[in-house]
Amino acid sequence: MELSKNFEPALIEQKWTRHWSDKKYFNSKPDGRKAFTVVIPPPNVTGVLHLGHTLNETVQDILVRKARMSGFNACWVPGSDHASIATEAKVVHMLEKEKGIKKADLTREEFLGYAFEWKEKYGNIIYNQIERLGCSVDWDRVSFTMDDHYYKAVMKVFTELYNKGLIYRGARMINWDPAAKTALSDEEVEYKELQGKLYHVKYRVEGSDEFIVIATQRPETIMGDTAICVNPTDERYAHLAGKRVIVPLVNRSVPVIFDEYVDKEFGTGALKVTPAHDINDYNLGLKHNLEVIDTLNEDGTLSEAAQVFVGLDRFVARKKAIAQLKEEGLLVKEEEYSTRLGYSQRNPDTVVEPRISTQWFLKMKELAEPALRAVVDGDIRIHPGDKFLATYKYWLENVKDWCISRQLWWGQRIPAWYDEQGNCYVAETAEEAQKLNKNGGTLRQDEDVLDTWFSSWLWPMEVFNGITEPDNEDFNYYYPTSVLVTGQDIIFFWVARMIMAGFEFKKEKPFSDVYFTGMVRDKLGRKMSKQLGNSPDLLMLIDKYGADAVRFGIMISSPAGNDLLFDEASLEQGRNFNNKLWNALKLVKMWGARVADGSQEVASTSNFAINWFDNRLQEARAQVDSLMSQFRLSEALKTIYSLIWDDFCSWYLEWVKPGFEQPVEAAVFQKTIYFFEQLMQLLHPYMPFITEEIYHLLQERADDICIKQFDTIGSSDKTVLTEGELLKNVISAIRDARNKNQIKPKESIELHIQSEATDMYKAISDILAKQVNADNISYTQEAVANTIVVTLEKDKFFIKTEKEVDTVALKEELTKELEYQQKFLDSVLKKLSNDRFVQNAKPEIVELEKKKQADAQARIRTIEESLSTL
Repeated sequence: MELSKNFEPALIEQKWTRHWSDKKYFNSKPDGRKAFTVVIPPPNVTGVLHLGHTLNETVQDILVRKARMSGFNACWVPGSDHASIATEAKVVHMLEKEKGIKKADLTREEFLGYAFEWKEKYGNIIYNQIERLGCSVDWDRVSFTMDDHYYKAVMKVFTELYNKGLIYRGARMINWDPAAKTALSDEEVEYKELQGKLYHVKYRVEGSDEFIVIATQRPETIMGDTAICVNPTDERYAHLAGKRVIVPLVNRSVPVIFDEYVDKEFGTGALKVTPAHDINDYNLGLKHNLEVIDTLNEDGTLSEAAQVFVGLDRFVARKKAIAQLKEEGLLVKEEEYSTRLGYSQRNPDTVVEPRISTQWFLKMKELAEPALRAVVDGDIRIHPGDKFLATYKYWLENVKDWCISRQLWWGQRIPAWYDEQGNCYVAETAEEAQKLNKNGGTLRQDEDVLDTWFSSWLWPMEVFNGITEPDNEDFNYYYPTSVLVTGQDIIFFWVARMIMAGFEFKKEKPFSDVYFTGMVRDKLGRKMSKQLGNSPDLLMLIDKYGADAVRFGIMISSPAGNDLLFDEASLEQGRNFNNKLWNALKLVKMWGARVADGSQEVASTSNFAINWFDNRLQEARAQVDSLMSQFRLSEALKTIYSLIWDDFCSWYLEWVKPGFEQPVEAAVFQKTIYFFEQLMQLLHPYMPFITEEIYHLLQERADDICIKQFDTIGSSDKTVLTEGELLKNVISAIRDARNKNQIKPKESIELHIQSEATDMYKAISDILAKQVNADNISYTQEAVANTIVVTLEKDKFFIKTEKEVDTVALKEELTKELEYQQKFLDSVLKKLSNDRFVQNAKPEIVELEKKKQADAQARIRTIEESLSTL
């Protein structure tokens, strides 16, 4: 079979995706092996995968493929999340834009029909992208958070928590998203530092000509004021005890109250109290029994209670209020002011409103304690722990009750029913609620749905029906799962809550390890977003570079937990790596066409190359295994990349390459095929398509690399590895000297070596001679005249050619090298003479510096000796 010039990914990706699927390699069933279980963080069904998902999915696939090839029964469950707020917003927008239908004109059932259509369309797009990326998920286990069994699980959990007294309903000050017209939890509010304004407004003291000046950021809420509050120790306002003031714009008479909460130094020292629109004002209102006047509608427009500017958007009303206050002479001044404003995480351009609302809440303190203990005690390990453990602890130590109700239609409807008297019955079904109703009559179900996170916190359990069928075979085998891979931005939203749910409902952790990926940013450091237009389309990247190159590019630049600065250049590097592998394959296949007949024993000229690479391979495999066990996946890939590109392609293949039109020895060829296979197996979790293709092209196969089990890692001979590094360094140094002295590659040289390690050089002399084109290698104890001198540590190499040596140029070069080495030695000695460094540095660091000193001193002596001969 003739190979194409370059690796062409598209057809190969389709071929192996279909083959793996037909073989059902990724479909897992319980058996006698140990399970390795991963559940995919379910992407929202609102669109397509972004690069953050790409990183996340690639990391998971690497871990799953590695586990599958290491003897585990690997089970990777795919799925998607219904994403209440985001999906409902998308569906509402689609209906208005494409069909001219408003949500208000539909019944709940009609709207849900459109929402499920949306889910089918976009859910399939997401799954296609996951497949195109090469993810080895079990497609027979696809889960969705609105599946029937999942819905029932959420109802069951809600009812259990309610019956335990952990869920309650009440009127509280909550965060309100006016765009989505729903409540938000505290964690769904993102704060931004902004430059705002303070408006100083005059309030007239009732029955007098005196005014008190109030500083406010939100003049549009003045109409909801029900008191003015000052500090009881503020002598400026002591005379106002028992007085009332007139609220501008609406001319309402309200009391002056005194409370130490007010900061005398901020603004004017007097505070307008608007209990309906600020949490601190709300608490003051409760304390002083103040009236609550809600001046905002659910969409952020002013309500009838505002009396003025009714129906206007809150920010339009702000401008109108400022204009009217100016006109009435009540606006004293405006001043710039740095403020912190909360925005909806689901609608990033929407400013969140504090609002008093009757909602459902979940008490969190009791649930948080075992979840905190599990991580602090190390039962669940966070990677990288030094970066995220503190964040996790902070969230759980300062946890607040969770507002779990949302004023939406898309989602799991709260299982609470009300009779005509307003009595509430919580049950898993309407039939069970009716049984609880002793008053008779028809029951009305709560209109709200549950927060999406209230369903996804059950994900590791309910993808295996662990809540609805708690003792089933799959759940008992696959739970707890092995590792969770997710983004750092949902450490509390999802990770902590899943741990809480695991301990609450199963008395067991949901996973053993949590690996946090970093944020994917563009090369300017900006977060990827549609608004900035800096987030490339995943399928476009796969079409352009191939899935393997995309996986390589995103992994080579993503150290655990740190942000990834995405640059297409890294994908190009991945494509170049593919072509490097392909060219190596073509070279080896070409050798296969002219394998020498006869003995299968490895010739003496090849002994060292094969022995060295065998040891180098075992050393690298041990390094990769260690790095992967620490979730240092990027570093592991760099180790594999260097092993293949440098050690195998640049050195080993060159060392065993036969002469021009010469046959390759059969044993050398077979060993080379073996090494190539081993390298493809090591690389496979990262780049599955090209490795499977090369594995099958190297020779006829009855198996596939994706399920080929890793051999036990052998030990490596440090002496051989040292000799190999020496050989590479000597070849590089002599080649460099040849180039500098304009000795053409075809011109042969004589090489004289002065070294105490003569036996070591004799072991590698055949390869060395071939690689530097030396007709003859000899060993000497003295300098050789009329030669080019190359120094390497304590050793000297004298290159003799037919050309006359330019001793002036050589002396100049050696002098420069001597100056460099002396400066380097000075820097090392300076560090070692620093008592603070020697006392505080780790012993191995100090030893390393001492070795640098000894090496530099030896090199200086060698260079000085070389100069003395010129």
